[in-house]
Amino acid sequence: MTENRDPMAPDGAVNPIDTDYKVGQDNIVVNVGPLGLDIHNRVFAISGLLVVAFVVLTLAFQGQVEPLFSGMRNWLTSNLDGFFIAAGNVFVLVMLGLAVSPLGRVRLGGTEATPDYTYLGWFSMLFAAGMGIGLMFFGVSEPLSHFGSALGGTVVENGVRTDWAPLGAAAGDAEAATRLAMAATIYHWALHPWAMYATIALGLALFSFNKGLPLTVRSVFYPLLGERVWGWPGHLIDILAVLATLFGLATSLGYGAAQASSGLNFLFDVPLGNTTQIVLVIGITAIALASVVAGLDAGVKRLSEINMALALLLMLFVIAVGPTLDIVSGFFANLGAYVEHLPALSNPVGREDVNYSQGWTAFYWAWWISWSPFVGMFIARVSRGRTVREFIFSVLIVPSLACVLWMTVFGETAILQVVRDAYQAATAAELPLQLFAMLDALPLASITSFIAIILVVVFFVTSSDSGSLVIDVIAAGGKVDAPLPQRVFWCTFEGLVAIALILGGGLVALQAMAVSTGLPFTIVLLMSTVAVIKGLASEPRAS
Repeated sequence: MTENRDPMAPDGAVNPIDTDYKVGQDNIVVNVGPLGLDIHNRVFAISGLLVVAFVVLTLAFQGQVEPLFSGMRNWLTSNLDGFFIAAGNVFVLVMLGLAVSPLGRVRLGGTEATPDYTYLGWFSMLFAAGMGIGLMFFGVSEPLSHFGSALGGTVVENGVRTDWAPLGAAAGDAEAATRLAMAATIYHWALHPWAMYATIALGLALFSFNKGLPLTVRSVFYPLLGERVWGWPGHLIDILAVLATLFGLATSLGYGAAQASSGLNFLFDVPLGNTTQIVLVIGITAIALASVVAGLDAGVKRLSEINMALALLLMLFVIAVGPTLDIVSGFFANLGAYVEHLPALSNPVGREDVNYSQGWTAFYWAWWISWSPFVGMFIARVSRGRTVREFIFSVLIVPSLACVLWMTVFGETAILQVVRDAYQAATAAELPLQLFAMLDALPLASITSFIAIILVVVFFVTSSDSGSLVIDVIAAGGKVDAPLPQRVFWCTFEGLVAIALILGGGLVALQAMAVSTGLPFTIVLLMSTVAVIKGLASEPRAS
């Protein structure tokens, strides 16, 4: 026996712990010298083999797997939409409750810890790695979709407009329909997804920085499982985290490839289709590999800050040349509409708007949750020194407001083009093309569309390289500086999984795998809320 700090001792007392434990490191990591690897033998082997087998089988049976993916996605979202919606509510309530409770005074890293990054650097990495591709893909297409449906207030079918009045929107009232469409969009991009990220990020930061445990998902469950986290229960948690992250990333990469190819076709008549998307995935994965080699600060951070500057420039341009006053007033009106409709939108029972609750919300929540190990670990690694209260309010409120602003700028502009100018090009376009169709009605369309393509590509790169770093940390048992070949392996297979899913069914296949891996990890994330509360209760609180 040897003496180590008990990670759950409230006063930092020294307790006897088995020598093999060593704060969870030695007995769960295996070194493979000839290959220069430093891996968790079971997590890496099982998750790696599953991913390789998935890629091989999907590529070998492309025709057979497409209906399988479609049926799987439809069954999961139609039968488990209430579960996903209720789980999302739990994460929001728990995070807000912790922020306002005395536990909010706990400081990540200890009472004397100071932040490693400025707010600017922190938020730049957070946005670029967290929701970049999604904001680009859905910033125009989702508000337009809700506005042009029964939920949004108006249906356009065969040139005939029919007005609806769900959730209190007045029939024939374009203003009410716009506010409802924007509220329905903001619901998917504000408090709920960021609460999912904050839940796992807070747990990872707490148990790594304060308890001295490895930076891996299993560590969060130490209060519930004790030393069993270093056995098969912990192995399964980390394997689920690897698979959820990988398929969640592949979904985003697929969206990015679809939008980038649509933009290239729009500007340069590059042929549409799987071939173009696959070439894009290969090329951007190669760039991501270069960024992985450069490392977090030199690669991800620099790319993130460049991309955030470009995104800000594009958004300011749309505000300046678009309906400026409507965008400014719409920001506050949309926030009010979001608060007004939030109880109905987040209601998990008795929903009649199945296209929205199942086709949109259930998929989104599974997608966000499948992303949560990736974004959560990324947030955790750059959040040392923040109090729990500062951490939660920063991760929930500030990004939510930024997403509201982004959706208002692009979504409100697109809707007003339809309502005021009868401009139908964006509405008639496929989802990946709608951003470019909206920009085409504004000045300097070729320049702004080219900037949009660059944004999609760089968001693609930052998601891929930072995602491979996170997956490698999990597969290496919490080692944050694992050997380079491991990161190359995961970055390469992120691209291969995306290619396999594009060929095996396109966006439907990508969505199916995000939902399938998001489901079991939703259960893991719900359990983690209990572990986080127990872990915080054992920590000293800052004055």
